[in-house]
Amino acid sequence: MSDLRELYEEVIKDHDRHPRNCHPMPEASHTAEGHNRLCGDRMTLFAKIENGVIRDLSFQGRGCAIATASASLMTETLKGKTVQEALALFEKFHDVLTGPPDEEPPDDPSLGKLAAFAGVREYPIRVKCATLIWHTLQAALKDQKQPVSTE
Repeated sequence: MSDLRELYEEVIKDHDRHPRNCHPMPEASHTAEGHNRLCGDRMTLFAKIENGVIRDLSFQGRGCAIATASASLMTETLKGKTVQEALALFEKFHDVLTGPPDEEPPDDPSLGKLAAFAGVREYPIRVKCATLIWHTLQAALKDQKQPVSTE
């Protein structure tokens, strides 16, 4: 399991150092802002949704390694998925993050690289970092104008 954990850590480090889809999107159909007061993470999410399908996603802002990697991986993973598929994936992702630390996280192939965040369950305070961009996506889908907070 330590080899797998090391691989997961490398995935998170790579997405923190070289975030994908980290840019504004002027043609976005949905946007929202998110803020994690505890860690200082601030991100804006941009989504282009057509006929219930996420055609493009990007983000910009500042965040800790977990928040940045989560935003990067989320934007890669959700492109081409329906809004319903994206929301269902968030539930699975959240379950992996919040399960008991002494239990193995569920092995769900639909998570893909998002499974790299399974180790976060050992640090419950970091769940807010990993889920900030997901809560921001939910706010964008609801056209929520107030910034979302993980508090």
